[in-house]
Amino acid sequence: MEDRDHCCSNNSTMTKKRRSSSSPEKSKQQHGEKPYRGIRMRKWGKWVAEIREPNKRSRIWLGSYTTPVAAARAYDTAVFYLRGPSARLNFPELLFQDQDGNDSVQHAAGNMSADSIRRKATQVGARVDALQTALHHHASSHSSSNSLKPDLNEFPKLEDLQA
Repeated sequence: MEDRDHCCSNNSTMTKKRRSSSSPEKSKQQHGEKPYRGIRMRKWGKWVAEIREPNKRSRIWLGSYTTPVAAARAYDTAVFYLRGPSARLNFPELLFQDQDGNDSVQHAAGNMSADSIRRKATQVGARVDALQTALHHHASSHSSSNSLKPDLNEFPKLEDLQA
């Protein structure tokens, strides 16, 4: 009786430990790595960003974006304002580009309300999203206008067939 209880309790404990240690690896393999910190992709393809407030259970919603870069830039803005210059950013080289050279930014880090952090982050994310979307549309329309579309009302020319 003693052996059976000991055996079963160890097996169930060991089984639970094995499952919990292997499941994150499997989920990363199935879904792939997230491209940036602080973002995730919705089932329908939108990218969303959010961040936890320090020492609280609540989260600050940073918005929904069409590109992962825009969501990551929104996250970077928020994490900088929450944690200061020591924050781990997705794009550390681009942070001060968004701040227009304002020195008061570093003094404000850590002293802003969740609502003002959300506003700043969504402004940056929306601006990056608009730029990324415009660049994507411009590139796709530019490449499609360069491709020669045949006139279906014309007979094919001999030199077009030989090329």
